[in-house]
Amino acid sequence: MLRIVVVTFLFGLAAGSGGQAQQTDAAEQIEGALLAAPPSLREGAAVLGIGGAEREGDVLTTLRAGTNQLICLADDPEEPGYQASCYHASLDPYMRFGRVARARGLDRAAVMDARYEAYGNGQLPMPASAALYNVSAESGPAAGDPSDPPGLRRLTVVYLPNATLEETGLPGRPEDGIPWLMLPDTPWAHIMISH
Repeated sequence: MLRIVVVTFLFGLAAGSGGQAQQTDAAEQIEGALLAAPPSLREGAAVLGIGGAEREGDVLTTLRAGTNQLICLADDPEEPGYQASCYHASLDPYMRFGRVARARGLDRAAVMDARYEAYGNGQLPMPASAALYNVSAESGPAAGDPSDPPGLRRLTVVYLPNATLEETGLPGRPEDGIPWLMLPDTPWAHIMISH
């Protein structure tokens, strides 16, 4: 759970393929990334990954342009396990900032510090609210297999910048699968919902 929280919240970058051969085929990356999206939003989602059209100011490339407001990230073949994420386009500046900062060698604390500074200077906008969807498993889906990989875990995150425990009525830590508010009273406050 901690790996999901850290990758989803801090970095927004999909993580690994569990020792499998590097997944660079665009069709496979797209298929795997879309597992994180709600079924009703998959068809129009943009997909970012490796080996597509360059995106200005990003370490990921565009594998598929989108027609709705969802951006999905393909699994990172350099990381262990399988993970894909999708988020509302309004979160893209925040997510892209984290990816680029990590690619420059910043650690978790330094990424957070850089985000706070950019947010404080008005250079890093945050939406009033936005959703993120994450899936993870020990290994990714088999090519052409529409079923979920064994042990697939799902996480939905709803960003509510500066939300507090008092105003949401949510606990501030995981409790028996109940949704909870992570980083309350910060620009990055978000509700964690595991399912």
